[in-house]
Amino acid sequence: MFVIDAHLDLSMNALEWNRDLQLPVADINQREEGLTDKPDRAKAVVSLPELRKGNIGLVVATQIGRYVAPGNPLPGWHSPEQAWAQTQGQLAWYKAMEDAGQMVQINNLQTLEAHLKLWADGNDNTRKPIGYILSLEGADSIVNVSYLQGAYNNGLRAIGPAHYGPGRYAQGTDATGYMGPKGYELLKEMERLNIILDATHLCDDSFWEALDHFNGYVWASHNNCRALVNHNRQYSDDMIKALVERGAVIGAALDAWMMVPNWVRGQSTPRQMNCNLEVMVNHIDHICQLAGNTLHVGMGTDLDGAFGREQCPYDLETIADIQKVTQLLKSRGYTDTDIENMMHGNWLRLLRTAWK
Repeated sequence: MFVIDAHLDLSMNALEWNRDLQLPVADINQREEGLTDKPDRAKAVVSLPELRKGNIGLVVATQIGRYVAPGNPLPGWHSPEQAWAQTQGQLAWYKAMEDAGQMVQINNLQTLEAHLKLWADGNDNTRKPIGYILSLEGADSIVNVSYLQGAYNNGLRAIGPAHYGPGRYAQGTDATGYMGPKGYELLKEMERLNIILDATHLCDDSFWEALDHFNGYVWASHNNCRALVNHNRQYSDDMIKALVERGAVIGAALDAWMMVPNWVRGQSTPRQMNCNLEVMVNHIDHICQLAGNTLHVGMGTDLDGAFGREQCPYDLETIADIQKVTQLLKSRGYTDTDIENMMHGNWLRLLRTAWK
């Protein structure tokens, strides 16, 4: 089945992890044997060939560059201008992948429909470009809102105003507080340009404030349920219901600490914690039960988000195994139409509505 994954950090992996994503995952991991600078070295699960193998023909692919103020212990850049430059290097990588025929940018209804037609033509998918919709994870790199027009011209179609910690435009995971005037200005310009608001990573205060001040289209690219894993990174039932009311789609994420409670980074293992793809379906099912239908959940794996096989479901060797989810959903009683909704249809409906 054709799959849309609404959150992959491809350019970050290419530039900061120094991975040639044109290669099979096995080749990437072989080259990383013995490296210890990242916890997921030699444990990668994402590459462009694996996306094709899994019939994942369209992804939402990120730029990311965090600004950190003095005293902020998180990794990041010491000025917004540096963060901006980092995202522009990431954009250059996407353009290089386009030039190589590996990827193609999807930025309007015409390019979307043409790409879907290409992937449905019955020909060999191993030679087809991966479509990508450009998203910005955390808005810190937007030096000021005048930069948004240029970013839009370069294909940016979704923005998550915050990532981890305090941000310049909103507060993110593990932070508290509101967006304030600069955040409102960002949301207003996003609305003018018809840039989708990605509500993922917003702390509770900023989440509710963003929904109150933004009248455009909303999605949550990669988020799970607080009722199953009690952490501020997850959505409460009230937040899920609010997103449903806005017509949003929530991408189910495959980072183990977001899937199972009591995960300890660097100590817990997927098998020890019984973290498998069934757990993902538990989160999906919870959203569907709250919504009363299957129209508000999709795939948003985040499988290259600074973790690998050490911190993802044990029954997933590479991202291509996302195809296993279809049978798991069927075993829960979901119909073929329901499954199509969740694997790609819901994202397509939202995009077609936003870009009409």
